[in-house]
Amino acid sequence: MRESKSKKKERMNLRKKELLDLFTDITNKTTIVEPMRKIHGTLRDKEAIEREVALIMREILDKGHFKTKLPPPRQLAQLVCAYYDGKNDTEIARVLDDEKLSKTVARARVRLKLFRELDFKMPFERARMEELLDSGKTMKEISEELGISPSTLREYRHVIEQERDPTLDPYLERIRDVMEDRDLTESMTGGLNNDGLAEAIDITEAELADIS
Repeated sequence: MRESKSKKKERMNLRKKELLDLFTDITNKTTIVEPMRKIHGTLRDKEAIEREVALIMREILDKGHFKTKLPPPRQLAQLVCAYYDGKNDTEIARVLDDEKLSKTVARARVRLKLFRELDFKMPFERARMEELLDSGKTMKEISEELGISPSTLREYRHVIEQERDPTLDPYLERIRDVMEDRDLTESMTGGLNNDGLAEAIDITEAELADIS
């Protein structure tokens, strides 16, 4: 099941508080070498975000929970990051250097519960399709009754099956945390750049490196 808006908001607020606490802690410290490097890396290194997602994807793949034609796990991490950047399936395929992968991207995206509104936009009542799928009828019979092609019916069935399947939920929760941290820190980076603190971090790190 998809996470409720209230639960997501609560989790986002908690993450924001943790990050704000980190900022406050850093600005109040006199010994700031390690904390400064920590926050600087968190705010700036998008590749680190991608690597963290890739590590979670590797866990999923190693446990046999997920099979895909995409070379894992780096491309799956790129897929996740591109989805959160607002790219559609064709654009994500381009990020992966092969526009022909758009259908493969779509199936992998749905398996990771990275849903789009269009995934659930069916030309019939969803409950009716679910009832027919549970009736024991063949896919051909169901597709004829609903007036769609068997391949389209399989795509809709895939969406519903993945939405119901809780197997990946613990891993996907961790991925959401990583991506929400990225969104929060990028937003806060904008504020840092405006008041010059980001530049101060760069200068201070350079000075510390010279001293050491």
